[in-house]
Amino acid sequence: MTVQTDIHYEITDTYGGEANYSWVKRGKIECKPGEDYSDLAAVRRVKKAAGWENMRCKREGYGDGIVLRPVGQCVVMFINFHSHGSAS
Repeated sequence: MTVQTDIHYEITDTYGGEANYSWVKRGKIECKPGEDYSDLAAVRRVKKAAGWENMRCKREGYGDGIVLRPVGQCVVMFINFHSHGSAS
């Protein structure tokens, strides 16, 4: 069995620049078992799934997650990675 990573994303509105959660849209992208990908590839996949393909965003990296803030809009997207399976 190999390790599989799922990319989870969460989109919500902002108030004063902070996440507000008056509404939220969540999604998950399942990667192939053992697939290796870059942060850029993950962001492209999530933006495509969310319909943000042509939207310019400010990207913030926090080690285990990524935050996207579209320019000129009051929304934010949080991207997190969840691995499961075993490496042996």
